[in-house]
Amino acid sequence: MVKIEPNEKSSEEDSVEYELVVFDPGFETWYMLQNSPALYRSQQYYENWNRQYVSEWNYLATQPGKRSFFEPIVGYEPNVDYGFELNHKLFYYFQYVEHVLKIPILTHRPAGVIITE
Repeated sequence: MVKIEPNEKSSEEDSVEYELVVFDPGFETWYMLQNSPALYRSQQYYENWNRQYVSEWNYLATQPGKRSFFEPIVGYEPNVDYGFELNHKLFYYFQYVEHVLKIPILTHRPAGVIITE
């Protein structure tokens, strides 16, 4: 399960920082192995894919028989700037689900993404 929530440690009153909370203990170790600045894409790239993944994830969360894995609904708002770090990590969470857990989300997947399984 994955959840996006405001980070209450934000020091500026005018800005809100968000953090991604992942409830799968294997993800953090796997993510650290994938996290290479040499392979980074733009924030817009991750946002575009995350919109598609979140839309499909939330749809699957409403379908009988699939709810158990895809709950809760991911609260990702397309008009909110979550920043590069959260978008990158969320994108890689979806890659983790598809490549490591072998649970398909999208029928078409990003091309050229290097994933170590």
